[in-house]
Amino acid sequence: MKRLLTICMLITAFTFEMYAQSSVGVFNQEGERFWVIISGIKQNDTPQTNVKITGLTEPNYKIKVIFENSSLPAIDKMIFTRDVDGNYLSTSYEVAKDKKGEYKLKLSSYAEVPATNNNTQYSTPLVLVEKPAANTNQVTTNQTTTTVVTGNTNNAGDGGSVSINAVDPVTGEVISVNMSVAGGVAGTGGAVTTTTTSTTTTTTNNVQTNTQIQEHYVMPGYSGPVGCPWPMSEQDFQSAKMSISSKSFEDSKLTMAKQVLTSNCMLCSQVRDLMNLFSFEATKLDFAKFAFSRVFDQGNYYKLNDAFTFESSIDELNDYINGR
Repeated sequence: MKRLLTICMLITAFTFEMYAQSSVGVFNQEGERFWVIISGIKQNDTPQTNVKITGLTEPNYKIKVIFENSSLPAIDKMIFTRDVDGNYLSTSYEVAKDKKGEYKLKLSSYAEVPATNNNTQYSTPLVLVEKPAANTNQVTTNQTTTTVVTGNTNNAGDGGSVSINAVDPVTGEVISVNMSVAGGVAGTGGAVTTTTTSTTTTTTNNVQTNTQIQEHYVMPGYSGPVGCPWPMSEQDFQSAKMSISSKSFEDSKLTMAKQVLTSNCMLCSQVRDLMNLFSFEATKLDFAKFAFSRVFDQGNYYKLNDAFTFESSIDELNDYINGR
């Protein structure tokens, strides 16, 4: 139990972010996959078209983009993760071609991340289950006790008999031994050795405590299907929402919203908030279809119906979900 409480205390301690941290996203819309290296450390094991790096605390980093297609030259760039006032930033860079047809790293969007204490939005980030399993093992030990008793005969001669009583120190049993002692020189005698063997059976109980950590978010009151394990924190979501809403064109908003969802998990309520940023019904429907497989509480997807104007859009979304 002490071990379980210690784990709980550690987990609780880590659910508090003492300081804000910057994040950087790198994406390519043309399907070219790549690795991202920051400060000499590879950030993704396999090449991707969209990579997000979080937990950045330094004001700037040297970043390198290496393409899976070895014929494409790597990109080197110094990126800044804080503004002129020292505020942390959530930035997004696009790997796009310039006028010469060469890939460059271009700033796509950025948003300020407040550097304040921030409690995680999840009331139950980890579920700890203590399961004691009792294993009973029997151990049999053979114990040999040797009792040596020396009897002295002080008379020389042809010998005689000696009667000896000995007590076993383990069992308490009294052992009587009658032995014939050979004759010898006066003052000497014969030695009698008795050996008893006892068997001791020891039963031990080994109790093992298994602590299982369920590594996904637990939504209070929700027990439906889960599409992804960890929804975005409210802080990260608001930063992404601000970046999306800053775009002037509907297509640009949709593209950025899909980029955010490609590398993140969301709640249905967050998806609905992003749908409300779009002006056209077709765009809302397109995004709702795209988001279904990347939302945590899929059982709450019916709540997105309020974001639509036409019943036909609701029917089309339901047909899409049922078809999956």
